[in-house]
Amino acid sequence: MPKTNVLPLLNWKGIIASGKTFGEWTAASTVLASRDRIEKALKELDLPAQARDAVRALQRDIHVVAIAEDWCGDVVRHVPALERLAQENPLIRTHYISREQHLDVFARFLTNGGEAIPKFIFLSADLVETGHWGPMPTACRKLLARGKALGDIPTARKKVSESYNADPNLHVVIAELTELLQIAGATEV
Repeated sequence: MPKTNVLPLLNWKGIIASGKTFGEWTAASTVLASRDRIEKALKELDLPAQARDAVRALQRDIHVVAIAEDWCGDVVRHVPALERLAQENPLIRTHYISREQHLDVFARFLTNGGEAIPKFIFLSADLVETGHWGPMPTACRKLLARGKALGDIPTARKKVSESYNADPNLHVVIAELTELLQIAGATEV
């Protein structure tokens, strides 16, 4: 049987070292209106008690590499959810990189073959990749995949927008991110 091609290992330690903290990332913003919206949303976002308690209970370091750029609407919408969760536990560290900064990383996390951000890659304390999220909640990604399969992206985008409007407090996003944080910070199987 022929040997399967294997992707080269990523140097997560180096990728993390090259990333920016949330504060550094927002300070370097090129779209000030987006930065202001992100910071405002972060201040106003209340976590459901279940999510807050779950992330506070985590006992291991977790790294989240965020591929994000402030010109993107999904980044502006979803980054505050990630950062609000990270505020609850100092063991959760976020590291922001751009697509161009690490093309090898970005190429691994395409969405249905396409370029889309944000992408949040979850790593355990030992820098083992345990999951990834983005650019939007699972149900929305499925809507876009169906729209792509049917050649009707406009209708799919409309349904995604309706889904966003139905969840202004990002409860779906928070639940999905919380689950990925729990996996990355697991202390038992």
